[in-house]
Amino acid sequence: MAALWSGVVTDSPARAAVAFFPKAAYVRLKAIAGAGADWENRLFGAYALDIAAAHALLGSGASSARLLAVNVPSAYAHWVEPGVCYNGIGYYEVPNARVVYSENGATRSFGIASMISWRGEWYVVHLGAVLRSGEAGTVDEPAAGPGSSASSGTC
Repeated sequence: MAALWSGVVTDSPARAAVAFFPKAAYVRLKAIAGAGADWENRLFGAYALDIAAAHALLGSGASSARLLAVNVPSAYAHWVEPGVCYNGIGYYEVPNARVVYSENGATRSFGIASMISWRGEWYVVHLGAVLRSGEAGTVDEPAAGPGSSASSGTC
């Protein structure tokens, strides 16, 4: 999560890449043609847009903003069966974690739409939104204070 935060603060998807679901894992997980291209063009592309949107949310105070916590609602973690969401194998997913940070003396937060566990490690797979209505980056439920998580479905 430190890598994710570093990427948001500096508007650098490359810095945040280590927190993102690995391409090799995605190719193995997905039961679709062209999974590698889908990871590059859609999945990581959306992540890059969302990193930029989160950076813009921080505004001119980005360089002084400090990560306080990432609150993961473990009660929402669930198993996604093979075949669901075009997946060839199952995996654990948790929606709606919260990135909590301090900026200019105020506590603020935004969501992580979805995280996936792969071989015992958790990765961001959708930062701003699972399903998108356009090509712009999205910040998931920015809030004053730590915000709150709500249960939601997968894909």
